[in-house]
Amino acid sequence: MHTSIGLALLLSFLAGAATALGGLLAFVIKKENLAALAIGLGLSAGVMIYVSFMELLPQAQTALQAQGYGAWVSTMLFFVGILIAWGIDYFLPSHHIEMHTLDPSDKLKRLGLFTALVLAVHNLPEGLATFMATLKSPALGLSVGVAVALHNIPEGVAVALPVFHATGSRPKAFWYSALSGLAEPVGALIGFLLLRRFLHEAVFGVLFAVIAGIMVYVALDELLPTAHEYGEGHHVIWGVIGGMAVMAVSLQLL
Repeated sequence: MHTSIGLALLLSFLAGAATALGGLLAFVIKKENLAALAIGLGLSAGVMIYVSFMELLPQAQTALQAQGYGAWVSTMLFFVGILIAWGIDYFLPSHHIEMHTLDPSDKLKRLGLFTALVLAVHNLPEGLATFMATLKSPALGLSVGVAVALHNIPEGVAVALPVFHATGSRPKAFWYSALSGLAEPVGALIGFLLLRRFLHEAVFGVLFAVIAGIMVYVALDELLPTAHEYGEGHHVIWGVIGGMAVMAVSLQLL
């Protein structure tokens, strides 16, 4: 069990650390050409949608049915996850970054800092998702961790880019993006401390169904609309298809 906990914490930390990678990418992405960012956002959306429907929901249904619950329970919990994600968005203002219409430096700096704070809150349930999935199955945890990490890379860009353009400081931009990702392992620890006495098949089933709903909402409401703002033609859909293909191949190899 201790080995599983260590691996779960490691994967949640690595998934969160992907925001730091996004922070580094912000220094090489040109404001005038954001096609790569659009493709990356589409890729992230494809990964999250594929993992949710092909891994998390089937796992949730299997776990809940083994405890005597019908398929309707996992379906309803999936939509509960969507409502939870909507609730987070409702109470926290949107963190989308209009990177192609950058404003004066003070406004940009506030925007970057606020984005880091909002993303930290968003990252808490993602850290819990990676952690719990790993406790259930290292292979499943790895797939969820990859999905979350790919999702976090453009989030790191969203934090670092306005801070960098406002301050001219690469270290500040990098560390703000990296710190927002630390919410992933924090969410994992909080979830484990609260739920460790209740970890059994039914709890895993509930969590996986809810997490699937959250991830689908994030993909459809945040990633894809933002990707279409910066992409042209079929950039986004090819990114989505590519993300699904990468995840499909990796799941077959795990």
